[in-house]
Amino acid sequence: MNYRRDIDGLRAVAVLPVVLFHFGVSAIPGGFTGVDIFFVISGYLISGSLLDDLERGQFSIGRFYWRRARRILPALTFVILLSGIAAWFILLPSDLHEFSLSVIAASTFWSNIYFWKTTNYFSIDAELRPLLHTWSLSVEEQYYIFAPILVYLIYRYAAKRWLTILLPIAVASFALAVMATSLAPTAGFYLLPTRIWELALGAMLMLKKPPALASRPLTELIGLAGFGLIAFGFLTISESDPFPGYNALFPCIGTALLIYAGQTHRLVPVATRVLQFTPLVWVGLISYSLYLVHWPINSFVHYLSLKAVGVPMIMAMMVASFALATFSWKYIEQPFRRKGAFTAPLPIFAFSATAIALLCVGGLAGALGKGFPQRFPDFSTERVQVGDWRNGVCFNEGGSPIEDWNLADCTRTHGFPTNVLLWGDSFAAHYVSGLEANVQKIQANVIQYTYAGCPPNLSYFSYARPACTRFNERALSIIRDANVQAVILSGRWTDYQARGFDGLQKTVDRLRDMGVKVYVIGQSPEFIADVQKIAFFARREHVEGTSWPMAMDPDINTQVLPFTKGADFIDPLAYLCDAAGCSYADAGTRQFLYFDYGHFSSAGATLAISKYWPSFAASDKVAKAK
Repeated sequence: MNYRRDIDGLRAVAVLPVVLFHFGVSAIPGGFTGVDIFFVISGYLISGSLLDDLERGQFSIGRFYWRRARRILPALTFVILLSGIAAWFILLPSDLHEFSLSVIAASTFWSNIYFWKTTNYFSIDAELRPLLHTWSLSVEEQYYIFAPILVYLIYRYAAKRWLTILLPIAVASFALAVMATSLAPTAGFYLLPTRIWELALGAMLMLKKPPALASRPLTELIGLAGFGLIAFGFLTISESDPFPGYNALFPCIGTALLIYAGQTHRLVPVATRVLQFTPLVWVGLISYSLYLVHWPINSFVHYLSLKAVGVPMIMAMMVASFALATFSWKYIEQPFRRKGAFTAPLPIFAFSATAIALLCVGGLAGALGKGFPQRFPDFSTERVQVGDWRNGVCFNEGGSPIEDWNLADCTRTHGFPTNVLLWGDSFAAHYVSGLEANVQKIQANVIQYTYAGCPPNLSYFSYARPACTRFNERALSIIRDANVQAVILSGRWTDYQARGFDGLQKTVDRLRDMGVKVYVIGQSPEFIADVQKIAFFARREHVEGTSWPMAMDPDINTQVLPFTKGADFIDPLAYLCDAAGCSYADAGTRQFLYFDYGHFSSAGATLAISKYWPSFAASDKVAKAK
């Protein structure tokens, strides 16, 4: 293929918003969609490379992977090694243990699967995982497993009917991506089947080139539309929107239009000239290294501060990222891409196998060594009182039949005329350890009905937790059979932000139709890390007090509130936080109010209930809903 400066410029358009988004620049809420631009570009260029080989009679699977290894592995190995050195000195034992597992996953290209199982890309603690960004490399590498074979088969045996084969694959992948945004959003974000259509879009643009543009106005319009769609994605999509379903069309179609507009040699549109601007091309050249280095820098800075960083630090991270990326591009990427004795197939494959093996050995050592706790002799964790959630029966963690729940075991307070159902996920269960201490305030028989990861939402469905549907439906029969007069709905609403809260309103309406009083407890505080880590770093920095900034959307409860019409809404943040942050420990006793990043300890639950839980002392509080 002929070199196209505009595609390097397009790489810059992709990587810069990703970096700014990760560094916390709120002006580009959809900066993460730059990864989708990369997917389309990769599909386009890889298919072109394969087509060149086929038409020259030089196609070889070994040759393909030789080029991919030279392009990807040297810089990736360099960044993982640097990250490993930093992790040794910075990460506390449990986090080094997790990092070590991610090293194995990243170096063997299944980190998208690893992170799918361990963290949401937009979760509170995502910034503390130095190799999280390698998920996208794993998606591409998994695509490379079958892409060359498929291109070869279509070229040789399907008479080059590219669209006949590729278009149905792309449409099926896109349909799956759309469904996944509501049924399995985390899987949909990370996994290859819901991303194939983005790579295939670029491949189809290369393999079945659309007609050349012969009209200047049309060429300009297509280029302008491409920029417009990409900008729309950057500026209007946010992490709370369903993705990568319909919303991924904006960056992907926009990228395809810009690539198409730049294919003409006679009519070069303004959009292409902009992409050929020398500074953009330079950023595009170092874009792979910039993508690799910026996230570990961001991650370690956030780990050391455990809070949002200011503008001066963001500027410093930008400078450090560009400096390290330039070094990596010049001294790591470029030597391996030049032809020479050490870049021949045999040395490259030997280097690749050795690098992967050594990284895996290092990762395995860190995992088996449990993060080498001797590195931090002054760090220790205390056993925080949690209370009895009655796991397996009243709090189902997915390993017990829903039918094991029973009313007698899960009625947590007794002796009152009013029955109240506490229904939700772990952010409902974490209140039960504070019930007994506040029983005279509550004056109700509180019945615990909780399931890990299952919000109290009758419309909720998840392929990851299919039992949630039956669990939630059973709540209605419990309400009837146990003569429940009031229901308290509580959940980790930050987890369900991307899906929207329509189902919550429908649940409230259904409960009111049954004649019960409904209370909805909003999101309680969540911190960026386990509060014991926060306390450790606060002591190191001689920070006074026990207040710390929360690490979630501060407006989350404002977003939940409109979907609770007909219910009494309670905002925990109004009671537990102030402008300075939220207390993670009691200022007097130093008892931790949480046992992890956001679940209440016994002390925290007792405090929370005393401050904002409803009291059922007066009968009119639970009168039949009108």
